[in-house]
Amino acid sequence: MKVFVTGACGQLGHDVVNELIARGHEAIASDIAPQYAGIMDGSSVTRAPYVPLDITDEARVAAVLDEARPDAVIHCAAWTAVDAAEDEDKRALVRAINADGTRHIAKACRAQGCKMMYISTDYVFDGQGETPWQPDCTAYAPLSVYGETKLAGELAVRELVERFFIVRIAWAFGLSGKNFIRTMLDLSEKHDALRVVCDQIGTPTYTLDLARLLVDMIETDKYGVYHATNEGGYISWADFAEEIFRQAGRSTKVTPVTTAEYGVSKAARPMNSRLDKRKLVENGFAPLPDWRDALGRYLAALFAG
Repeated sequence: MKVFVTGACGQLGHDVVNELIARGHEAIASDIAPQYAGIMDGSSVTRAPYVPLDITDEARVAAVLDEARPDAVIHCAAWTAVDAAEDEDKRALVRAINADGTRHIAKACRAQGCKMMYISTDYVFDGQGETPWQPDCTAYAPLSVYGETKLAGELAVRELVERFFIVRIAWAFGLSGKNFIRTMLDLSEKHDALRVVCDQIGTPTYTLDLARLLVDMIETDKYGVYHATNEGGYISWADFAEEIFRQAGRSTKVTPVTTAEYGVSKAARPMNSRLDKRKLVENGFAPLPDWRDALGRYLAALFAG
């Protein structure tokens, strides 16, 4: 199967390309950079054909996918700087990437008659209550520009593509990019104690594990909307930080604080990021490993590098 991957320089796209090639699929990597700009770790992603692509350019998207003629597109590219998305001078660009760019990809997939997988987020919901969000829930109420534009991408995929997967994830971390774990480790080198939010609840997602699942899914015709994070239950960011320091052998103390106590950020965060993942198992997909196990493997790879 020939699979075109957007956002290949990012955490998830990097791992998706590697997983595709490891399974013998033909992967085409793309991102906005003129040349591949992800981590150069000797993995197979650097051996995949690379196509520079600005997804905000509709004509270019159509031309590239018409030439590639993929069987499927896994659309990982996105603006993910949640706070910066709130800046007045950034909003048009965020919409151009997350909403319009996704629409361009979806239109091209429709023209090619190929499958499309869109990576979305818990930010499409308002994060209220404590009940886990169901994949097929349509009570959308995003609190931020990021959430609004990712939801617009979801709606474009639903409208334009017949054979689609929408996979919502949360709290992603991978080797190719910035994430909460790296931030905590960096801060722990400068501070003996850190204040970390304790009333935002969810589950981390290791992109290496997620990539395996996404390829499992794209190999099938079990289309629809899914939620995917690692297993191990729902935790707070403070819980996550404590486990990071424990596994990393750091003595940094974590002081749990509420979102209000921590201070207002530019973008409102969903307090309830609990995603119900039962639909995965119901459709025959293996769940991701426990997040603690994923964290251990990530730290081992990080420190080895």
